[in-house]
Amino acid sequence: MEKKESVVLVTGAANGIGREIAKLYGELGANVILVDQDRKDGEKAAASLKEAGVNAVFIEGDVGEEATAIHVMDLIRNQFGHLDILVNNAGVSAFIPLLEMTTEQWDRVIHSNLRSVFLFAREGAKLMGENGCIINIASTRAFQSEPDSEAYAATKGGIIALTHALSASLAERKIRVNAISPGWIETGDYDKLSTADHQQHFSKRVGNPGDIARLCLFLSDSRNDFINGENIIVDGGMTKKMIYE
Repeated sequence: MEKKESVVLVTGAANGIGREIAKLYGELGANVILVDQDRKDGEKAAASLKEAGVNAVFIEGDVGEEATAIHVMDLIRNQFGHLDILVNNAGVSAFIPLLEMTTEQWDRVIHSNLRSVFLFAREGAKLMGENGCIINIASTRAFQSEPDSEAYAATKGGIIALTHALSASLAERKIRVNAISPGWIETGDYDKLSTADHQQHFSKRVGNPGDIARLCLFLSDSRNDFINGENIIVDGGMTKKMIYE
């Protein structure tokens, strides 16, 4: 992102990766809209940005609901007139034993993680001009799995497929769409990680939200418009590490 006063929308921005993405764009002069179901932390995140001089707006809502996506875009249209950058970060992780998972639990993860990306991309694209940018946060769990992660893995794999489909559909509008697949990104107390945790990575450290936020900035810079329909893995090399037992 090279120009100030851009309008940036980040879903799931109350905590963790989403909050750091919103913070970094705000520090560079963007107008930032934060969307999350967590009203308490969402308002706290927006207030912190405002104290730093950022024009930040928090909107509470369930991102998997069509009405939320439409409401958010209406507010952006009325206040700013356009949208430059959309980061679809919101999602829930639910690791439930396969034989115990209910259809309702499955649907909830799909609703929050995948349906939301479609809804916000569809509605957000209507507010974007040329050089608009959509970034979808997927996961290395689209490629690797642990037991009982079916719903989460399905959504993250779906996000990657949806990303290149969106890039094809929005090409004529010159809106580019990419995905980021984070590996182990610690959003809690980083100091509590062990040496063994860090040594699992070629980079010799566990990731942090800033690693993902900085890649968002790179992808949303219009000078990098030849990167389109892509998924970029950010995991310190973990998925490339060969392990023998």
